[in-house]
Amino acid sequence: MALLAVLIPLLMLGVVLVLGRYEELLLPKENADRREPAADSPTAAVVTSSAAPAGTPAPAP
Repeated sequence: MALLAVLIPLLMLGVVLVLGRYEELLLPKENADRREPAADSPTAAVVTSSAAPAGTPAPAP
């Protein structure tokens, strides 16, 4: 019974890791590249160029 308590979580971890690798093979990495040019839009520059007053904490990401 103790052997099952050790083996089942290890097998589940293996399944999660294998599914992660399978997902990386199925999904193209080009999707991340498509989102980057949107940051070069003129409205993004206006929003990021405003200076915060002194003593204001940094915005959350």
